[in-house]
Amino acid sequence: MLAWFAPVLVFGLVVFVHELGHFLAAKAVGVYAPVFSLGWGRRIWGRRYGETDYRLSLFPIGGYVRMASREDEAMAALEGGTDRGELGDDVQRGEPGVPWDPSALQPFGPKPVPSGRWFESKPLWARLVVLLAGVTMNFLLAFVIVAGMRLAFGLPGQSAVIGSVLPGSAAERAGLQKGDSVIALDDAPITRWEQLVRRVQPDTSGRPIAVRFVRAGEVRTLAIAPTVQTDTSPETGRPRRVARFGAASSGSVVRDPMTVAQAAREGMRVTWGHVTSTVGVLGGLLSGEVSAKNLGGPLLIAQASVQTARIGGFEALLGLLALISVNIAVLNLLPIPVLDGGQVILNVVETALGRPLGPRVRNAILYVGIGFVLLLLITTTINDLGRLGEALLGWLRR
Repeated sequence: MLAWFAPVLVFGLVVFVHELGHFLAAKAVGVYAPVFSLGWGRRIWGRRYGETDYRLSLFPIGGYVRMASREDEAMAALEGGTDRGELGDDVQRGEPGVPWDPSALQPFGPKPVPSGRWFESKPLWARLVVLLAGVTMNFLLAFVIVAGMRLAFGLPGQSAVIGSVLPGSAAERAGLQKGDSVIALDDAPITRWEQLVRRVQPDTSGRPIAVRFVRAGEVRTLAIAPTVQTDTSPETGRPRRVARFGAASSGSVVRDPMTVAQAAREGMRVTWGHVTSTVGVLGGLLSGEVSAKNLGGPLLIAQASVQTARIGGFEALLGLLALISVNIAVLNLLPIPVLDGGQVILNVVETALGRPLGPRVRNAILYVGIGFVLLLLITTTINDLGRLGEALLGWLRR
């Protein structure tokens, strides 16, 4: 059951939390926010509390928040459709499905939105708070997920017990054997396989490393000079040089309990690691070191969600959710007009000029942003379909 709901959980929660950030920030600085929707498209159910209609829309993936803004008409097609009531001073038409209230602000009543409640009427700092609240909530979601998992389940990892040794490898030549339990590298204590990898891989000097291990209850030490190889980074897709012994863990899982402070530090460490890896991929795309074929879109995310839920269960799915939440946050900070980062730049520029940009300039910038996003969506969809086709062919050949 978890696998079936995994894509909805991943897509829905990440986008919902992002939009919730915008909504809460808008409320905090006094921007009129008439709609908060779970899902996109036509309203199918809702309840109005105060001045906001909280609703469920036709496509229950993600959500959106509607704010009083001069960009309202342009965003209508992307969010709730054009038939959703207008906010102009002379408009008396309400929104379909929402009861008309003679004492309410438009679009739910006849009263015009006060000039001080429009997004553009707020000072720059307030607008930036609203624009950056979405990505802030995504970063916070990732941190809370990771810290919560570490506090509840402990720090997971693989034991530093040798499960296999590759023939002809540095480990075999030195005499390391299956079942040996590594306890130190160059006198630095080792309790889990991840520590061993983090210490060995970056050292590409080829120098021998003193490996202390336990075999049949006896502590022994061997000097092993790791082999330096070139491979591809799984985080960034870039080529890299790494050092390896040529041995693998036994795969047995160990968990270390963590305090609240330790879990918080781990949450920050993992979240920041996701940020740097995402930025690394974007940098690789710009430099040409990472192929655009490595990009994935909604189909890949859905597929990864299902596979993660099936193989790793709920804890692994939460880890994927944290990663995607950070990815969404970083991508939204790009200086593309329809994204939060682009809107931040536009608002800063207009404040510096002391006037809003003309409608032609704004429309041109908006169309460029939409074109870029559509191009990205088409590219990732083609890549996703190609991967699905390859997987289907592989399944048919079996």
